[in-house]
Amino acid sequence: MSASTKSVSAKPRMHHPSFREAFRFWLKLGFISFGGPTGQIAIMQTELVEKKRWISQARFLHALNFCMLLPGPEAQQLVIYIGWLLHRTWGGIVAGALFVIPSMFVLWTLSFIYAAYGNLPWIAAIFYGLKPAVTAIVVAAVIRIGRKALKNEVMWSIAALAFAAIYFGNIPFPAIVLSAGIAGFLGGRVWPAKFYVVSGDGTDPETSVLSDEQESPPHTRPSLPRVLRISVACIALWIIPTLVAGFWKGWGSTLFNEGLFFSKAAVVTFGGAYAVLPYVAQQALDHYGWLKPGQMMDGLGLAETTPGPLIMVVQFVGFMGAWQHPDGMTPLLAATLGAFLTTWVTFTPCFLWIFVFGPYIEQLRGNVNLATALSAVTAAIVGVVLNLAVWFALHVFFPHAGVIDWFAVAICALALFGMLRWKWDVIPVIAGSGILGLAYKLLVHT
Repeated sequence: MSASTKSVSAKPRMHHPSFREAFRFWLKLGFISFGGPTGQIAIMQTELVEKKRWISQARFLHALNFCMLLPGPEAQQLVIYIGWLLHRTWGGIVAGALFVIPSMFVLWTLSFIYAAYGNLPWIAAIFYGLKPAVTAIVVAAVIRIGRKALKNEVMWSIAALAFAAIYFGNIPFPAIVLSAGIAGFLGGRVWPAKFYVVSGDGTDPETSVLSDEQESPPHTRPSLPRVLRISVACIALWIIPTLVAGFWKGWGSTLFNEGLFFSKAAVVTFGGAYAVLPYVAQQALDHYGWLKPGQMMDGLGLAETTPGPLIMVVQFVGFMGAWQHPDGMTPLLAATLGAFLTTWVTFTPCFLWIFVFGPYIEQLRGNVNLATALSAVTAAIVGVVLNLAVWFALHVFFPHAGVIDWFAVAICALALFGMLRWKWDVIPVIAGSGILGLAYKLLVHT
């Protein structure tokens, strides 16, 4: 046996996680998924690609780029996609549900405290410490994804143009992604050496459970009967709770209107939460009168500093709308039903998109034209993530115009250095930052 043969045979195959192992991780992820979609994608990049190696870099980016084009929270859809690849439909259901459930109960608790008692200083102090840590997570994502995606001057240029377009030009995120995809598709035809860069992460294909060159699992093959079954089941689960609310409390009730409005919003939330929030705020304040002026910003502040997708702010809207318009119920019961109904109709469609379209996207892996388009999209995403990092940094480091918050800068620098240099896990970074924020505020005000 030759030395080269020995080296190949000696390379270990990654252990495919059991359903129980995956369940524990998805539950953990639901509690540590701070930072909005880019922060959550950064956490998944670190945990799933680099540490656990459940999925290779190329397959991770392939799934991410697909999810970026769908309506709804892309981070949750990415979790569903990976869970589905690993453990079929139930894997996707568990992964997607656990990604939302912890944040659902955390935000319900904070919404109740807000509605019943107003803002509490100690909660604000913990969030004060979390914000610079989240900024560090996002910066780390820019560095890690950028290292793998920006292989040449063309990819660097696409990333820079994407950053300039969204930061200086306020160009909508879907327009940036679509433009980058078209540029990559056309560029790959005339200059393939510069555009065909998302073909792997430089590691042996056997070092990831879901590797670059591995065929898609059998359960991911397209099937029209399966598509029909999934579609009927998901659509029924999506709309039945809203219809029940209408039959029970009336078609003009707050509960029914919340279910109907957020069902419609779920299919137009292209471009992330920030793209749809102005529409939600306008409807909630001016059309339905669910919220009072200022409450939308308070809800956004709660959602930004709790785990889970940023679009969870709609649960706060549902909670406060029903709390202030209980339709004959106690405010707490009405608010709880409103919050959970809003969350249900917002996130249920995500499972429909992945389970129906995922098999067809898997069949496109290895397509050179698609790969060059996705290479450009990935480069553009680096620019978009950088935009969020800059936005976070400006708001966290300069909370008041012209005044720098040196404590926030120090926490961010420490967290970033620890994650990049010492490979700190996200959990102690988030927990430690929250504790430091609370301690600092207590010392300052005593």
